[in-house]
Amino acid sequence: VNLAFEMQSARLRARLAATSLPPAAKACYDFGQRYQKVDRMKSISGKDEMEGRGLLPRRLIDGHAAFLNGRFMREQDRFRLLAKEGQSPKIMLIGCCDSRVSPEVIFDAAPGEIFVLRNIANLVPPYAPDKELHGTSAALEFGVMALQVEHIVVMGHASCGGMRAFVRGEKGPGQPSLSPVDFIGNWISLIGLAAARIGSRADCGEEEEEYAERLALASVIQGLANLRSFPWIAAREREGKLALHGAYFGIASGALLALDEKSGHFEPVAGQPQAASPELPGG
Repeated sequence: VNLAFEMQSARLRARLAATSLPPAAKACYDFGQRYQKVDRMKSISGKDEMEGRGLLPRRLIDGHAAFLNGRFMREQDRFRLLAKEGQSPKIMLIGCCDSRVSPEVIFDAAPGEIFVLRNIANLVPPYAPDKELHGTSAALEFGVMALQVEHIVVMGHASCGGMRAFVRGEKGPGQPSLSPVDFIGNWISLIGLAAARIGSRADCGEEEEEYAERLALASVIQGLANLRSFPWIAAREREGKLALHGAYFGIASGALLALDEKSGHFEPVAGQPQAASPELPGG
């Protein structure tokens, strides 16, 4: 049995006893304790008491226990306030669902600060009010009309698999070619407008990686244009109630570029890492 863990758990139990946590939070904590107790029993007996149940991946169970022991305890007041009064973020961010580019991590955001929408290749479809299912457009409508966010940021990133898939015309190396009947193929066809902005790879004579990175920047610019096709977004921007922004994140360097729409160039934001960023186009 891990003595340090037992001591930490005892301290937390004492804090919980003196704190009026919401019932759901206490239930989550109790479940995490039971799970970890079973896990320790397994390490002693060599038998997996929970084998075959698979309620959640262990990484999530352990991560949630760490959250309850750490950040949740430190920010209880904020979570209570959010539960009581609801969310009121000022910023909406449209990012890629790539697991390497979590906006909450990149911007060191607290719960409730950023309304995040993530999809393949951080794409924004044009306004299309019909009977089809529009998840991205629905999130935009909620963020702008219900939450009344004051900023929308479209953030691309280096080494985007969606951009490379579009350039290669396939789902991935050695994977089948993309087709309009594929969910991915149909979705990333939206990148075609951005490709038209910079020309085809054949016309540019660039290597695949270089072209894909330029395409990612052009796609952010096209995303802003598509946002303005939504009448209620365009109206709020005209009224000065909403500002649109473009950004680009370098995974390896941590550097961030922001779009200057007047010049059409992406510029480093203040407080960048000291090292130059070769992975950022034009860096």
